[in-house]
Amino acid sequence: MPELPEVETTRRGIAPRAIGNVVDGIDVFDGRLRWPIPRDLDRAFAGREITRIDRRSKYLLFRCERTNHGSTGVSSDPAVTLLVHLGMTGSLRWYPRDTAPSRKLHDHVDIRFRDGAILRYHDPRRFGAMLSVDDPIGEHPLLRSLGPEPFTHEFNADALHKKLKSRSAAIKLALMDNHVVVGVGNIYANEALFHAGIRPTRAANRVSRARLGKLVDSVRATLKKAIDSGGSTLRNYVDSEGDAGTFQLEYYAYGRAGMPCRVCGTTMKAARQGGRASAYCPKCQT
Repeated sequence: MPELPEVETTRRGIAPRAIGNVVDGIDVFDGRLRWPIPRDLDRAFAGREITRIDRRSKYLLFRCERTNHGSTGVSSDPAVTLLVHLGMTGSLRWYPRDTAPSRKLHDHVDIRFRDGAILRYHDPRRFGAMLSVDDPIGEHPLLRSLGPEPFTHEFNADALHKKLKSRSAAIKLALMDNHVVVGVGNIYANEALFHAGIRPTRAANRVSRARLGKLVDSVRATLKKAIDSGGSTLRNYVDSEGDAGTFQLEYYAYGRAGMPCRVCGTTMKAARQGGRASAYCPKCQT
């Protein structure tokens, strides 16, 4: 947590207010995240306009351009991108400019905007990241080896079959591999496999191409439904306005071991895979 739906929900909540806005400055209160926040972050982004906010896997990418173009009307200052990862417990929320941060509540960074708003990064476990990335963005070490996005044409049954045909690892672990497809974490892998009728412990290379096609559709449908529900809130995830997600109310598999299957009533089974909990129906999933 947060997984792709929560990150995409955050992006959609931030974008209308941030795009076209100018960064007045960045205040770092505690830079001890997964990777230390660069000391020059404020200098790199102060005075820049946010022109676009993209999502790549679970990373948010704030594209920033310099606003003072000089007498020639053309800036020689190259664009720079702010890369943000929410880690396990991170969130970005809007606050009025006069809202004081709290070290006790693990407020790490304020992005101050010219319109008087603050976008505050909060992360109790400090597994997130906030870094400056130069062009070309896709060549950054955190991004260059990522697999396809689940909503793109590159993620399809043929491509998935080609990647998995020699992999004997469990299909759930393969689905969570960012080299195979990005953004499908533990929660949504459980849910997608349930709706595709595939047992999470089945070897990846023993899933037919036809069933992989169903899994591709299931991944997309699961993620879309989760995004439409504002993501899942299991502990402390909230969106940019402080609202919790509701997709956890619609789980068919995740966290339901020992409970009756919502389709057939069979008792759901539990498995431990790669240090993560899996739940599946022994009747609906084969």
